[in-house]
Amino acid sequence: MTTLKQWLKKLREDKGYTQESIADKIGIAKTTYSSYEQGYRRPSISTAKKLAEVLDVPWTIFFDNEVRKTYVYDKEVI
Repeated sequence: MTTLKQWLKKLREDKGYTQESIADKIGIAKTTYSSYEQGYRRPSISTAKKLAEVLDVPWTIFFDNEVRKTYVYDKEVI
């Protein structure tokens, strides 16, 4: 199963964002965003909603393994 950190990094890269550009876009520090990808932190609900809007995914995906596990991106389960 893909972990949140693996999934988040792959999705960000597939969308063409750097950690810095996505952090700027949602109004958080790059180090905060980096901690999500490293698995040290999870985003707050408000940050998850902003991040989901940028990445075009449901915001609940950051909190629910079942949603993430079954989410289909570009016709493959990530």
